[in-house]
Amino acid sequence: MNQVRCFNCGNICIKNGKTKAGTQRWLCKECSATFTNPIDNSTKQFVQFQHWLFSKAVQKEMSGAGRSFRRKTSKFWGIWPMPPKIESPMNVVYVDGIYLSGKACILICCNEENVLGWYLCRYENSRAWEALMQRIAAPAMVVSDGGPGFRKALKRVWPKAKLQRCTFHAFLQVKRYTTGSPKTIAGIEMYMIAKDLLMIKDLGQAANWVTRLINWRIRHKAFLSEMTRDEKGKLRPMHERLLKAERSLARLVRQNTLFTYLDESLSYGEELPSTNNRIEGGINAQLRTMLRNNHRGMSIERRIKAVFWWCYFHTPKPLSASEILKVMPTDRSISKLYKAMNERSQLEDSISTWGDAIVWHELHKSNSYPIYLWD
Repeated sequence: MNQVRCFNCGNICIKNGKTKAGTQRWLCKECSATFTNPIDNSTKQFVQFQHWLFSKAVQKEMSGAGRSFRRKTSKFWGIWPMPPKIESPMNVVYVDGIYLSGKACILICCNEENVLGWYLCRYENSRAWEALMQRIAAPAMVVSDGGPGFRKALKRVWPKAKLQRCTFHAFLQVKRYTTGSPKTIAGIEMYMIAKDLLMIKDLGQAANWVTRLINWRIRHKAFLSEMTRDEKGKLRPMHERLLKAERSLARLVRQNTLFTYLDESLSYGEELPSTNNRIEGGINAQLRTMLRNNHRGMSIERRIKAVFWWCYFHTPKPLSASEILKVMPTDRSISKLYKAMNERSQLEDSISTWGDAIVWHELHKSNSYPIYLWD
């Protein structure tokens, strides 16, 4: 049986009757203090909050149209779940960023089973990528869709890791230039070359594909050299979009990032991924469903918190609900840290554990409205 201790001196207490409401009263023999031991339902309420967030439950369908639920769980929106520190190196990891209404971006790193880390920023850049990657042990290979600043961050933080550019995103880049129904022979051929990129299974096929890409440029040299004048009278290539499509693929070939998944020294007998589908379909799609379908209409801060919570509960070893309430930072504790660092002029551009300081500052401008209100 758990022993009740005095809140004043810490000694074991004994029962001392009950209040008019029937609540047990306790007496400390050492300091003669009497008190009641209130029941803390925070853990139970947090579990309810978690179940609601990851479900399709609608607050209007709850008792009291959800008013009691909001009153009991609004305090949990003030908690910021922290990413774990991954010290065991992985063979393959995936990275990507998900944008929230163009106001913020959350960078996410995962492997085949779990989310490994996340970082809040305004947009994708090398400094934000570095902050995310510094908490994760360097993998052998990383799959990326080519987000801005990632290659620069990769060279700094994971210099020995091999980069695999997502072949599906490479195909989509070409499709944006040629459209799905190109009208010219050169356009049709370029579209098919890009589409065949998704079917390559060995180094021999990769070599043949590169040859096809080179021959395409040679075969249509005269066609691609045609010039025209724009509305300002400036001379420019008539088939500029086709040239951009070819250059987007040629650049990846030169960077040696298109066929990393065929490197036998990294595979250890297993098939390596060539696309970012694991994070696009396994994580981003579920996050968009949660934000756009299940709980549409939340403020930008709560959308960020919702993504953080989803990521946290898909990490390798999330803490229990009671431990989370004890150790995770809150809006108030982070604001104190932000203010203290700012006053000492030691705050640069980021608080590298959870996100950019500029994003934090703009999400917490002082105003007369309580931040706990639901949207």
